Amino acid sequence: MKKELGLFDVYALATGATLSSGFFLLPGLAASYVGSALPLAYLIAAAFLLPGLLAKAELATAMPRSGGDYYFLDRSMGPLWGTMSGFGTWVSLILKTSFALVGLGAYLGLYFPDLDIKPVAAGLAILFSLVNLMGAKKSGLAQAFLVIGLLIILVWFSGVGFMNMKAGQFTEMFATPGATLISTAGLVIVSYMGLTKVASVAGEVKNPERNLPLGMLLAYLTALVVYLGGTSIMIGVVGADVLGAEGGSLTPVALVADAMVGPWGGVLMTIAALLAFSSVANAGVLSSSRYPMAMSKDRILPEFLSRLSKGSSAPFNAILLTAGIIVLFVTVLNPMKIAKLASAFQLLMFAMSATAVIVMREARLASYDPGFRSPLYPWLHIVGVIAPIWLIFQMGSLEVLFTIGLLVFGAMWYKYYASDRVERSGAIFHIFERLGRESTDELDRELREILKEKGLRAEDPFDDIIARSFVIDLDQATSFEDVVEQAAAWLSHRVPMTAHNISKKFLEGTRLGATPVTRGVALPHLSVEGLKHPEMVLVRSKGGVTLSAPDLELSPDNPESIVTAIFFLISPKDDPGQHLRILAQIARRVDGDSFAQDWTSASGERGLKEALLKEEHFLYLVVSAEGGTSELVGRSLREIHLPPGNLIPVIRRKGENIIPTGDTVLEEGDRLTILGDPEQLKELRQKYSD
Repeated sequence: MKKELGLFDVYALATGATLSSGFFLLPGLAASYVGSALPLAYLIAAAFLLPGLLAKAELATAMPRSGGDYYFLDRSMGPLWGTMSGFGTWVSLILKTSFALVGLGAYLGLYFPDLDIKPVAAGLAILFSLVNLMGAKKSGLAQAFLVIGLLIILVWFSGVGFMNMKAGQFTEMFATPGATLISTAGLVIVSYMGLTKVASVAGEVKNPERNLPLGMLLAYLTALVVYLGGTSIMIGVVGADVLGAEGGSLTPVALVADAMVGPWGGVLMTIAALLAFSSVANAGVLSSSRYPMAMSKDRILPEFLSRLSKGSSAPFNAILLTAGIIVLFVTVLNPMKIAKLASAFQLLMFAMSATAVIVMREARLASYDPGFRSPLYPWLHIVGVIAPIWLIFQMGSLEVLFTIGLLVFGAMWYKYYASDRVERSGAIFHIFERLGRESTDELDRELREILKEKGLRAEDPFDDIIARSFVIDLDQATSFEDVVEQAAAWLSHRVPMTAHNISKKFLEGTRLGATPVTRGVALPHLSVEGLKHPEMVLVRSKGGVTLSAPDLELSPDNPESIVTAIFFLISPKDDPGQHLRILAQIARRVDGDSFAQDWTSASGERGLKEALLKEEHFLYLVVSAEGGTSELVGRSLREIHLPPGNLIPVIRRKGENIIPTGDTVLEEGDRLTILGDPEQLKELRQKYSD
């Protein structure tokens, strides 16, 4: 799927999916229970969900795939749990979206008391499904406009409301019994549950390791400020008695705005409510439709639901099915009465997300490499498991039964439909392996593919590693053993191992099938204790190197592979994630259409490194007494003024690589490798080319 969603799109989807009923409907109902302690109830609810939110942010950066809770639990706990969570979350999100559409009626009813909201809600469901069919970028753009308009009006509400607050309204704030406060927190906790909807479209987010956790946490802080500040203003302006009168106002924000500035204030906040509920509906269609799509890709649902439209790469059939069910719900059922049941299931998913983080970490897969790690492991995660489940039981027996019913339906579907179609297990089996039971490498391979797609992180020194790497360029055919011996001899001067032990490790790993081989390229690799930074040797053999390994997934009729490129990599053992990201980056380059031709036609050491690196990110210069580089002879690096952000990581002098310092004096014949911004390197190339 196209990665079209940036940081603001993530923020807008998470924020827009959150600021609706929690602000425009529930404060009046909650005030009827806790009075002026209303802001405390919202604060407690936010605290309950924070561990699960952080857990989902970690999972989304490790596995940025569309499908949200379904995908995370399927890959961690196995397909049975994935199926149960997938169906349950899909139904819960549909109910929440239907609730938002029908919730419009409470505000429209202020001005159109005879309006039948059902056809209006159905029409809006169809409208937002059409927007989503245009692709995630278009629906994200629509979401951005809705959220910006909403936030502008909320800023006005907060500013005017703050000037009209009366301090005496909060005298009974801490008199509410604790049990009542907790149960009310369970009522308003639905206010925050939209924060993680965006995780279901993680596969369509650009730079997910940064944009997903940052967007979710910014949305969380925004919701916290809006809910705490907004409910304080509501209490401070009209008082808890008015807000919670007769069971609670269903239009509390309009009530408060009318009290502040008159009827036009109520009109303005009704517009804000329409924007809020519309943004929830749009985000709901977007996120909920990704669940059947992801389950279809894994063969848990029929295949047609995973098909994408050619133009927008949107899951066409999944969106249509989801929109159809929403229309059915808003016209036949009463989502206002049913939607709160879905909160209990979503609480369970928060608990299971915390469980999934524990499972993934304890599986100790090196390929599990999240860009964001939730803090205070494992204590925060244990709290994240216990607190939501405890709160579910505080919500009542009907909510518990609804949650169990969704789990049972998912389990039955898996048993009678999906179990024969799915051959996959979760990370939990890697824990079983440590206990002497079953394991599978399928998840590890999938996570490695995800690493390949995510690419390098800013702190990964890939260009630096290639720049200082040792190059072996052979014209004739040779054996793998001879190449390993040459590479080990160079590496032994930079790695705390003898050449003999390095050779032994590389050969053993290859014989056991631990060396990736693809498209004529082999990637032998090791992790070593006590190493400060990765080291690499690049080998080209025009005549080919014969590589024998029984577990390389080669043809049974041809157990040998002829490779023309070998990249030996040794990395520090204490950073397995970086080691795998470097391997994944090499694999990305090797898989490119131009690599084979670039590698074969490369001229000398410089050309071979250029074939592996993107040329625009580095520059080779040879210091000569004649030509454009003559002014560099005899000068120290400190005296050479490079553009900010550019650096010289290695100097090749008389066949040896030198790691330079500012005091290193350049000599004639030195070969400099300069890394930096492509535009600045072009200027340097022009300056020293004469």
